[in-house]
Amino acid sequence: MTVQSVLVKSLRPTQIAVGYKLVKAKRKGLQAREKKPQELVDFILANPIRAVVGPANQIYVVDHHHLAHALMDEGFKTAPVIILDDFSKLALPEFWKAMEGKAWLHPFDGKGQEKPVTAIPSKVTKMEDDPYRSLAGFVRLEGGFEKTQTPFAEFVWADFYRKKISLKELKKDFDEAVKRAKKMASNKDASGLPGYIHKAEAAVKSAEGGA
Repeated sequence: MTVQSVLVKSLRPTQIAVGYKLVKAKRKGLQAREKKPQELVDFILANPIRAVVGPANQIYVVDHHHLAHALMDEGFKTAPVIILDDFSKLALPEFWKAMEGKAWLHPFDGKGQEKPVTAIPSKVTKMEDDPYRSLAGFVRLEGGFEKTQTPFAEFVWADFYRKKISLKELKKDFDEAVKRAKKMASNKDASGLPGYIHKAEAAVKSAEGGA
């Protein structure tokens, strides 16, 4: 794997949707660090975007879509990128098959519906909003479940919540929805999800966090 500096505007996504509220939170984090330039640089270098080289030497993001979106929105010109693999010699159909085989592809729209790979936008800024992806992301940030190496784990949680919390509720009071979702995260019916924390363990973590 190699690290290189890449033009942010040239990054292409490998999924259709992101959570806009998460992107907004990433932007706020970047803005807060602008007052301390070295801290901002250290943060960006410590969180390189993971990507692969695809046909025509295009750079396709496979992790940190939200950060890539935030960097573009904030006007950053370049970003450090870790190149995980080079598929530049493949034709586009074979490239998508290779990406699917690596579990580096998530062609699901903002409603959680699977679409053909042709529905994946050409630019990060053209990605759809999935409110449930934001919900899952904030639940994890608040300790509802743990970050894992499972590909697209937070989309798995997003789909879990999609069946339990209505979109109307989510839009009416997002913070309240996060509280409800965090409680659901330790329930038995969530036990098979990636990063699940047993209720007793979750109670200990919450107590430690409040100490």
